[in-house]
Amino acid sequence: MLAVKTNKPIILTEEIQNKIREVIEQYPEGKSKSALLPVLHIVQDENAGWLSVEAMDKVAELMKLRPIEVYEVATFYSMYNLKPVGRFLLEVCHTGPCAIRKGEWLIDYLKKKLRINVGETTADGLFTLKTVECLGACGYAPMMQVGEYYYEFLETPEKVDKLLDDFRMKGFNKN
Repeated sequence: MLAVKTNKPIILTEEIQNKIREVIEQYPEGKSKSALLPVLHIVQDENAGWLSVEAMDKVAELMKLRPIEVYEVATFYSMYNLKPVGRFLLEVCHTGPCAIRKGEWLIDYLKKKLRINVGETTADGLFTLKTVECLGACGYAPMMQVGEYYYEFLETPEKVDKLLDDFRMKGFNKN
Protein backbone atom coordinates (compact mmCIF):
# COMPACT_ATOMS: atom_id res chain seq x y z
CA MET A 1 0.00 0.00 0.00
CA LEU A 2 1.32 3.41 -0.88
CA ALA A 3 1.19 6.15 1.72
CA VAL A 4 -0.89 9.23 1.05
CA LYS A 5 0.92 12.51 0.50
CA THR A 6 -1.10 15.47 1.77
CA ASN A 7 1.26 18.33 0.91
CA LYS A 8 0.60 19.68 4.41
CA PRO A 9 3.41 19.98 6.91
CA ILE A 10 2.98 17.95 10.05
CA ILE A 11 3.15 19.93 13.26
CA LEU A 12 4.16 18.07 16.40
CA THR A 13 3.76 19.97 19.64
CA GLU A 14 6.72 20.45 21.94
CA GLU A 15 5.05 17.99 24.31
CA ILE A 16 4.90 15.29 21.63
CA GLN A 17 8.48 15.97 20.52
CA ASN A 18 9.58 15.61 24.16
CA LYS A 19 7.67 12.33 24.40
CA ILE A 20 9.45 11.09 21.27
CA ARG A 21 12.84 12.13 22.68
CA GLU A 22 12.06 10.27 25.92
CA VAL A 23 11.29 7.12 23.96
CA ILE A 24 14.49 7.41 21.91
CA GLU A 25 16.56 7.96 25.07
CA GLN A 26 15.41 4.57 26.39
CA TYR A 27 17.65 2.87 23.84
CA PRO A 28 21.44 2.57 24.01
CA GLU A 29 23.59 5.06 22.15
CA GLY A 30 23.87 4.06 18.52
CA LYS A 31 20.68 1.96 18.73
CA SER A 32 18.09 4.74 18.57
CA LYS A 33 16.60 3.27 15.39
CA SER A 34 15.13 0.61 17.70
CA ALA A 35 12.72 3.31 18.91
CA LEU A 36 11.13 3.58 15.46
CA LEU A 37 8.08 1.40 16.18
CA PRO A 38 6.94 3.26 19.31
CA VAL A 39 7.74 6.63 17.71
CA LEU A 40 5.57 5.75 14.70
CA HIS A 41 2.74 4.86 17.10
CA ILE A 42 3.04 8.23 18.81
CA VAL A 43 2.99 10.13 15.52
CA GLN A 44 0.14 8.01 14.12
CA ASP A 45 -1.93 8.75 17.23
CA GLU A 46 -1.25 12.46 16.81
CA ASN A 47 -2.15 12.35 13.11
CA ALA A 48 -5.76 11.11 13.41
CA GLY A 49 -4.77 7.44 13.35
CA TRP A 50 -2.66 7.34 10.21
CA LEU A 51 0.80 8.11 8.82
CA SER A 52 1.01 10.46 5.88
CA VAL A 53 4.21 10.76 3.86
CA GLU A 54 4.82 14.06 5.65
CA ALA A 55 4.37 12.40 9.06
CA MET A 56 6.88 9.68 8.16
CA ASP A 57 9.30 12.30 6.83
CA LYS A 58 9.00 14.15 10.16
CA VAL A 59 9.82 10.93 12.02
CA ALA A 60 12.87 10.44 9.79
CA GLU A 61 13.98 14.00 10.53
CA LEU A 62 13.50 13.66 14.30
CA MET A 63 15.27 10.30 14.42
CA LYS A 64 18.03 11.27 11.97
CA LEU A 65 17.08 8.46 9.60
CA ARG A 66 16.63 8.36 5.86
CA PRO A 67 12.93 8.58 4.92
CA ILE A 68 13.12 5.17 3.19
CA GLU A 69 14.08 3.56 6.50
CA VAL A 70 10.82 4.84 8.02
CA TYR A 71 8.72 3.93 4.95
CA GLU A 72 10.07 0.37 4.99
CA VAL A 73 8.92 -0.18 8.56
CA ALA A 74 5.58 1.62 8.25
CA THR A 75 4.62 -0.31 5.12
CA PHE A 76 5.67 -3.68 6.57
CA TYR A 77 3.51 -3.72 9.69
CA SER A 78 -0.29 -3.78 9.51
CA MET A 79 -0.54 -1.73 12.71
CA TYR A 80 0.35 1.41 10.78
CA ASN A 81 -2.24 3.05 8.54
CA LEU A 82 -0.99 4.80 5.43
CA LYS A 83 -4.21 6.56 4.59
CA PRO A 84 -6.95 8.17 6.69
CA VAL A 85 -9.10 5.77 8.70
CA GLY A 86 -12.52 5.99 10.26
CA ARG A 87 -13.18 6.62 13.92
CA PHE A 88 -13.47 2.84 14.39
CA LEU A 89 -10.85 0.75 12.62
CA LEU A 90 -12.29 -2.76 12.35
CA GLU A 91 -9.33 -5.12 12.05
CA VAL A 92 -10.46 -8.65 11.21
CA CYS A 93 -8.08 -11.58 11.36
CA HIS A 94 -8.15 -13.59 8.14
CA THR A 95 -5.49 -16.21 8.67
CA GLY A 96 -6.22 -19.94 8.42
CA PRO A 97 -7.49 -20.71 11.94
CA CYS A 98 -9.84 -17.73 11.97
CA ALA A 99 -10.99 -18.44 8.41
CA ILE A 100 -11.96 -21.97 9.47
CA ARG A 101 -14.03 -20.47 12.29
CA LYS A 102 -16.07 -18.04 10.14
CA GLY A 103 -13.46 -15.27 9.84
CA GLU A 104 -14.15 -14.94 6.12
CA TRP A 105 -17.88 -14.81 6.84
CA LEU A 106 -17.26 -11.91 9.25
CA ILE A 107 -15.30 -9.98 6.62
CA ASP A 108 -17.99 -10.57 3.99
CA TYR A 109 -20.75 -9.63 6.43
CA LEU A 110 -19.03 -6.37 7.42
CA LYS A 111 -18.44 -5.49 3.75
CA LYS A 112 -22.12 -6.02 2.98
CA LYS A 113 -23.44 -4.38 6.15
CA LEU A 114 -21.19 -1.29 5.92
CA ARG A 115 -21.26 -1.15 2.09
CA ILE A 116 -17.50 -0.87 1.85
CA ASN A 117 -14.66 -3.10 0.76
CA VAL A 118 -11.59 -4.01 2.76
CA GLY A 119 -9.40 -0.91 3.02
CA GLU A 120 -12.31 1.51 2.64
CA THR A 121 -14.06 3.84 5.06
CA THR A 122 -17.81 4.41 5.35
CA ALA A 123 -19.17 7.68 3.98
CA ASP A 124 -19.90 8.94 7.51
CA GLY A 125 -16.24 8.42 8.47
CA LEU A 126 -17.09 6.06 11.31
CA PHE A 127 -15.78 2.69 10.11
CA THR A 128 -12.76 1.45 8.20
CA LEU A 129 -12.52 -2.26 7.43
CA LYS A 130 -9.07 -3.82 7.44
CA THR A 131 -7.88 -7.41 7.29
CA VAL A 132 -4.84 -8.32 9.34
CA GLU A 133 -2.68 -11.31 10.01
CA CYS A 134 -2.90 -13.30 13.21
CA LEU A 135 -4.16 -11.40 16.23
CA GLY A 136 -3.34 -14.32 18.52
CA ALA A 137 -6.93 -15.16 19.41
CA CYS A 138 -7.57 -18.24 17.27
CA GLY A 139 -9.67 -19.91 19.96
CA TYR A 140 -12.05 -16.95 20.05
CA ALA A 141 -12.73 -16.63 16.33
CA PRO A 142 -14.30 -15.09 14.49
CA MET A 143 -12.98 -11.96 16.10
CA MET A 144 -11.78 -8.48 15.38
CA GLN A 145 -9.73 -5.82 17.06
CA VAL A 146 -11.05 -2.28 17.38
CA GLY A 147 -8.53 0.04 18.95
CA GLU A 148 -6.96 -1.82 21.83
CA TYR A 149 -9.96 -4.10 22.39
CA TYR A 150 -10.73 -7.57 21.07
CA TYR A 151 -14.30 -8.56 20.19
CA GLU A 152 -14.63 -12.31 20.08
CA PHE A 153 -17.03 -15.06 19.00
CA LEU A 154 -18.66 -12.79 16.40
CA GLU A 155 -20.37 -15.69 14.65
CA THR A 156 -23.88 -14.26 14.18
CA PRO A 157 -25.31 -11.22 12.42
CA GLU A 158 -27.01 -10.21 15.67
CA LYS A 159 -23.72 -10.03 17.60
CA VAL A 160 -22.04 -8.03 14.85
CA ASP A 161 -25.02 -5.69 14.41
CA LYS A 162 -25.16 -4.96 18.15
CA LEU A 163 -21.46 -4.17 18.19
CA LEU A 164 -21.76 -1.84 15.18
CA ASP A 165 -24.77 -0.12 16.77
CA ASP A 166 -22.79 0.39 19.99
CA PHE A 167 -19.92 1.92 18.01
CA ARG A 168 -22.32 4.18 16.11
CA MET A 169 -23.71 5.50 19.39
CA LYS A 170 -20.19 6.20 20.67
CA GLY A 171 -19.16 7.70 17.34
CA PHE A 172 -22.02 10.13 17.06
CA ASN A 173 -21.79 11.09 20.74
CA LYS A 174 -17.99 11.56 20.44
CA ASN A 175 -17.49 9.74 23.77
